[in-house]
Amino acid sequence: MKRLLTVLAAGVPLVAAVNLPAASAASADGSVAAASRCSTPAVTAPAGTRVESVTALRREGGTVDGTGVVGGTVTGVPAYCEVTVTLTHPGDGDHARVRTWLPADGWNGRFQALGGSAYAAGDNGVGLGTAVKNGYAATTTDAGLGDAVDVGWGLDGAGRVNTALLENLASRSQHEASVVGKQVVAGVYGARPSYSYFNGCSTGGRQGYTEAQRYPDDFDGILANAPAVHWDAFEVATLWPQVVMNNERTYPSACEFKAFTDAAVKACDPLDGVRDGLVNDAARCDFDPRRLIGTTVVCDGRELTVTAAVADVVRRIWEGPRTESGRRLWSGVPVGADLSALAGVTEPDADGAVKGAPFPVPQYWVATWLKRQPSFDVSTITYGQFTRLFEQSRAEYGGIIGSDDPDLSAFRRSGGKLLSWHGQADQYVPAQGTVDYRRQVERTMGGAGRVDDFYRLFLVPGAVHCGLNRGAGTVDDLAALTAWVERGEAPATLPATLVTATGQSVARDLCRYPAVSRYSGHGDPGVATSFRCVLPSRH
Repeated sequence: MKRLLTVLAAGVPLVAAVNLPAASAASADGSVAAASRCSTPAVTAPAGTRVESVTALRREGGTVDGTGVVGGTVTGVPAYCEVTVTLTHPGDGDHARVRTWLPADGWNGRFQALGGSAYAAGDNGVGLGTAVKNGYAATTTDAGLGDAVDVGWGLDGAGRVNTALLENLASRSQHEASVVGKQVVAGVYGARPSYSYFNGCSTGGRQGYTEAQRYPDDFDGILANAPAVHWDAFEVATLWPQVVMNNERTYPSACEFKAFTDAAVKACDPLDGVRDGLVNDAARCDFDPRRLIGTTVVCDGRELTVTAAVADVVRRIWEGPRTESGRRLWSGVPVGADLSALAGVTEPDADGAVKGAPFPVPQYWVATWLKRQPSFDVSTITYGQFTRLFEQSRAEYGGIIGSDDPDLSAFRRSGGKLLSWHGQADQYVPAQGTVDYRRQVERTMGGAGRVDDFYRLFLVPGAVHCGLNRGAGTVDDLAALTAWVERGEAPATLPATLVTATGQSVARDLCRYPAVSRYSGHGDPGVATSFRCVLPSRH
């Protein structure tokens, strides 16, 4: 559970993890908004919904503790007005809460909607509190669902998929929250926001991409990091490490896995021109795990010899899911990422035996939405069954929650801006899926140059899932997005602090895809000016 809490906490919208600089929180028009009156505003139901209730409460602020398994805390939150609107879709029996927090004083004129993590559609309070702390009026929705790992809503009483609630999670509740939240802002402040933004990572990142695809007029700017697009594909694909271990009957320990990751990082680190503890272009790293066969690794005080079976498991996980005939289905865990995150194992039993301990998010997706059996034992899945489950998921759910429509023409016409970064050591959502989506958009919309006008992607060397601003580096991405939207300053790079494999903090300018960072040949490797952005070498 500790591992689960860590990754889900990383999915909290990143504005919740760092105080934005004064420039980011300044009023959109340079003025200070009048104090809000915390009264119940009139709300018109979005199309297809009915308003069940509207309440308004003044909160004194202070410390906000995040709810659910994600948890977290934000301090110094100023007084705010909390407006809660409950919506239902007649006939669906759902009850989606849309919460909007509005600063009692000092509103900066901006609106911010916050995404969720795993199976939670919205924020747990930490993102809302931090947004208010930085002057935003902020909105989120629970979509009528539960916490991040609560999937009890997935099936109805007859064991059928609850399509209405899945649609809420997939797209419609986030859109409805944006409509309602802006009405609440106008009703409480007497003025509509000057600019509207979306902010999310992981599930929240997927929601941001869905907004750009399906509701292009909702936001002026969308910050969508480590986006879980291709949900229908990658949720099954991330069960692959467990399928490999179970079918090969080989269960490496986290320590053994780390030996392979460390060796790969050491081998590929110099590809950018300097040994600095970071692999700046993970796609070029082709380290062969068979190189470790016969070597020893010390785990818990014991010397273990790396076997061919263990090396083969690592190879299969890095390669990613394939059919029994060898056809590639999806990307594998990136070289440099923590293999044990998806290839977890239990503690040894009395006989010293271990078994797989799957990450709950893909486990629940397969058991609930594909098998329709919440208690289904995923350890029984063969390679052939895995392929069939993968294809079933794509066929049944691609149109609902795939979130990968490459036609962003309407979003471009609306003047919207989409900004994303994705860690190259993301252990849960492979960055290659985001790269593949970006390439699809380029093919659909006339090439990289035209796409860069409104959509920019930055790959982050060494960063884990939603890792920046959560103790493994920092970046002021929201400030970059507001500068792009409000002043037309498109980000050529994103200044960031990264953490190397040895734990050292270094400054880097994240390069705009497809460029990668390369050492200039002189200067301190810990300083951003010692690197330049270049197009990657062909290989």
